[in-house]
Amino acid sequence: MLAGMCAAAAGQAPAHKPVVHSAEVAATASPAECRALRLHAKHAEATDCFEALGRSGDAYLMAESFWGLGDWEDAKKEFEVAIKQPRAPALWKARYGRLLHERFNDLDSPGLFNEALAQDPNCAEAYLGLAEVSAANFDDKAQEYVAKAIAIAPKLVEAHELAANLLLEDAKSEEAVKEAQAAIALSPYEGGSDALDAMATLAAADLLADKNADADAWMAKIKAVNPGYGMGYVSVARHLVLNRRYPEGVAYYRKAVEAEPKLWVAHSELGINLMRLGEEDEPQKELELAYNNGQTDAATANSLKLLDSYKNFVTTRDDTTILRMYKSESDLLQPYFSDQLHKAIATYSAKYKMKLDGPVQLEVYPNHEDFAVRTMGMPGLGALGVTFGNVVAMDSPSGRKPGDFNWGATMWHEMSHVFILSETKFRVPRWFTEGLAVHEEGQVDPRWANRLTPDVVAAIHDKRLLPVTKMDQGFIFPDYPGQVLVSYWQGGTICDYIAERWGNDALLGMVHSFAELKTTPESIETNLHESPEQFDKDYAAWLDKKVGATVANFDTWTVQLKALVGMSQKNDDDGVIRAAAAVIKLYPEYVEDANAYELLANAQLIKGNKQAALDALAEYERRGGEDPATLRKLASLEEELGHPKEAAATLDQLNFIYPEDEEMHRKLGALWLAQGNTAGAVREYQAVLAMKPLDMASAEFDVARAYLAAGDKGKAEESVLASLEAAPGFKPAQKLLLEIEGAK
Repeated sequence: MLAGMCAAAAGQAPAHKPVVHSAEVAATASPAECRALRLHAKHAEATDCFEALGRSGDAYLMAESFWGLGDWEDAKKEFEVAIKQPRAPALWKARYGRLLHERFNDLDSPGLFNEALAQDPNCAEAYLGLAEVSAANFDDKAQEYVAKAIAIAPKLVEAHELAANLLLEDAKSEEAVKEAQAAIALSPYEGGSDALDAMATLAAADLLADKNADADAWMAKIKAVNPGYGMGYVSVARHLVLNRRYPEGVAYYRKAVEAEPKLWVAHSELGINLMRLGEEDEPQKELELAYNNGQTDAATANSLKLLDSYKNFVTTRDDTTILRMYKSESDLLQPYFSDQLHKAIATYSAKYKMKLDGPVQLEVYPNHEDFAVRTMGMPGLGALGVTFGNVVAMDSPSGRKPGDFNWGATMWHEMSHVFILSETKFRVPRWFTEGLAVHEEGQVDPRWANRLTPDVVAAIHDKRLLPVTKMDQGFIFPDYPGQVLVSYWQGGTICDYIAERWGNDALLGMVHSFAELKTTPESIETNLHESPEQFDKDYAAWLDKKVGATVANFDTWTVQLKALVGMSQKNDDDGVIRAAAAVIKLYPEYVEDANAYELLANAQLIKGNKQAALDALAEYERRGGEDPATLRKLASLEEELGHPKEAAATLDQLNFIYPEDEEMHRKLGALWLAQGNTAGAVREYQAVLAMKPLDMASAEFDVARAYLAAGDKGKAEESVLASLEAAPGFKPAQKLLLEIEGAK
């Protein structure tokens, strides 16, 4: 009995059901009938219907009444009463869970859905709720849950609509279209008039294929049923945003609020996406409007908090860049970020043969949670940076554990996106733009090149790499933990392979093909002159030559590395020295925790062989090792053994990994000053000053020395006077001041 109730209430109804009118609304009307009235723009009748439910005195019906009338807090209270009643049906818990998901948060809703299923394993609405929560989090279990809902209730229109939406998110357009059409065919109302979300999915599929006229036709059908159905526009907007077509997404959010001014979720998502395009005033207005009208979900609340936090940021501008950084670290980081930002713009403008249509806005967040707000609702994105057209948001080095994050590689990666998204008008497949950006990291600096991690080795060994035509799915709905990172690596190596075999012009040709709306197969055939199937075979053969031996020897390497670590822990330095070379040969790319390079270097240092230790650490750095302590050790050895240029280069690499190291800046400043790199010395000593050291007199003095060496006597005098202001009796500064004044 309960199973039937759950399935029936979820939406199964006789075919060709008419839409009732106000005269037919009675106290016995069901919540589903009330919702159908509202869906069909029978607003007065829907209000009468929901009010009739509210007069019933039944807690569950009153909850549905309040929900339908937009009084979500009272709906929540009545659901709490309803589900605590003896023998409360599973449906009530499922419906309550869907209210929480829609209006409040997802922390409690899954528990309610699971309680409903424990009570009634055939409650289709509970599975539908779980699918909605999973879909919102881009969890691949969404497809599993919606399939179970459909298996229980094959005519459940909502489930088919959600299945179609998920398929389109997963870039399975043809399957999505079939599922959406099935939802319309299953509709109990004439013309499929309650399957408006299915129509929106069909419109989105057409828009993504640039069939604008067909999309307009579907939206016209929605409008004919319900001119005020804003969620149809929201659904389309979400698909556009998911495919990085942010300006078009914003346009559809505007249509949503125009059609349904009180659709607060549309106001919220409009505000969030305007933020992504670099706006501030209008997002603030839209988000506050949504929040003040009950849209208090995490995305809305956190975005408002983020906007409020902008008062703590410093913004610097010029003709081509807008750089926003936190006040407390702007003085330190701004020179480094600004320099690399301008270099990236110049490099990519020349390489991609294009010019951006406006300045690039780079936002750097020291609090990773603030950055996470910027990426909320965006699947498959790198955890360190994200690009929204000409706006880039990324973590600050201070927001990560030292050694976990190379901000330079991240910034160059994101800047590649800025150009490619602009050139293709956001039509580029995710696999290509991510792969090209990973490829470009290695072009900037070989030490930043695509790294073969153990997760990637395992994926290759288990034959989990995807065909090139299926690559996008690895970013959006991964089939196994770590597949997103594996997909980044695979995309990067595919672009490495194309550049190596066909040249950079082939990569640029593919960019132009995507701008012309060609598919991945068409782009490959046009620019590489072979089929995608042949490309996959050729790429696999190329990859096997590159990493096949490492993959084949992975198990042996694992055993031998474990043994090497054991020797090191037992202080068997001779054993480590004897065994390390073989371990490195098996997997030379491994530079993560407990790597053989560091173990070998430590053993060599203990044995007094500094040159051998230097050689091991230099190879570690060349392979992309980024542990700050290890690189500082390498720089110290390089300087001690008479390689000051190499020492300076190593410390300069640390600026991209952990720039908040006062002693590193001071040491690099001294090295560069000694080598005649006065501009570099000024920058490094200024960095020390920006970190507000205890000895400000010495810091200002070093800046003065660097300026004087650069020939800037005016700035040298300013700095030496600042040194004497901090410590009037500081004799080296007094002497330098006399030297400066004597040189005038």
